[in-house]
Amino acid sequence: MKILALLAAATLTSLAAEPDKMLVFIGTYTGGESKGIYTYELSMGEGALKQIGLAAETPSPSFLAIHPNKQFLYAVGEAGNGSVSAFKIDAASGKLTKLNDASSRGGGPCHLVVDKAGKNVLVANYGGGSVAVLPIKDDGSLSEASAFIQHTGSSVNQRRQKEPHAHSINLDAANRFAFVADLGLDKIMIYRFDPENGSLTENDPPFVKVAPGGGPRHFAFSPDGKRAYVNNEITSSVTAFTYDSAKGALTETQTISTVPDDWKGNNNSTAEIQVHPSGKFVYCSNRGHDSVAVFSVGAGGKLTRVENENVRGRTPRNFGIDPTGKFLIAASQDDNKLAVFHINPSTGALDLVDEPIDAPRPVCVKFLVRD
Repeated sequence: MKILALLAAATLTSLAAEPDKMLVFIGTYTGGESKGIYTYELSMGEGALKQIGLAAETPSPSFLAIHPNKQFLYAVGEAGNGSVSAFKIDAASGKLTKLNDASSRGGGPCHLVVDKAGKNVLVANYGGGSVAVLPIKDDGSLSEASAFIQHTGSSVNQRRQKEPHAHSINLDAANRFAFVADLGLDKIMIYRFDPENGSLTENDPPFVKVAPGGGPRHFAFSPDGKRAYVNNEITSSVTAFTYDSAKGALTETQTISTVPDDWKGNNNSTAEIQVHPSGKFVYCSNRGHDSVAVFSVGAGGKLTRVENENVRGRTPRNFGIDPTGKFLIAASQDDNKLAVFHINPSTGALDLVDEPIDAPRPVCVKFLVRD
């Protein structure tokens, strides 16, 4: 009886911990109706999503990151020479107040992350083929770069890989190693990261390769930190790795297609990859097939494709899984839509909650749980 009482108490605590609503920040490509970053509100009961309004007017904030203290938001600015903007979050209203801009030190910044200690923003420059570290001041604003690394080289696809294209930057759970998926090099570059000094130095091993012509784009760790996944944009596939956290080393275990075996199209490219908070499922978006591929994680980390769920729109450049693992929101860039899906906790399969709602050129989805 005592065990049952403890289990019941734990269940009640878990239920009480789930918020009623979450804020959802949407990064966009500006132009047309889009003016910058927009705020939505997600009801955690039925999954209803509604727009609150424009959070901040800023040029092409195509990728966003939220500080661990939930007080600040950072956005790349793909327009011009490349920048990162810092904002103060008003959690009550969903509005953002601009703090400052800092150079990303390269053209076409496309991805960024705040380190686990909340001391630095790390940014990947697609056009420039480079990465930089921008220290965060006490007020949330950004300093000039404390580290900068220029990638060099090319790979086999001369149309897409004549030069480096750093497409994402991520950190391991220990905040010790940074991983940069470079589409132009067919490599995931690995750097030792020092959050106190905001520095990046070459690791040993310095990189891991994917199959030639794959074009690695985004990268994600499993919640336990023992496995990692990268989606290959050009070849529509996901590569799985085991991770040695002591050495910062990745070892490939599997590569699997993100589209059905009988699909005859030839215009697909993958975009986003995320691991479910439970670690039981991996999700990857397809642009062209316009779906989210759902994979189950089996024995030894082996991926098995469960389904491809149509996102009810064109070009799902990004999606987000809420922190509780209950809902996935897919952003269809070319149809200006956001679609909410319920995640089956047993299979990982996706079920559309309601008809997609309007969003101007959405390309990034980030959740904020109010304190």
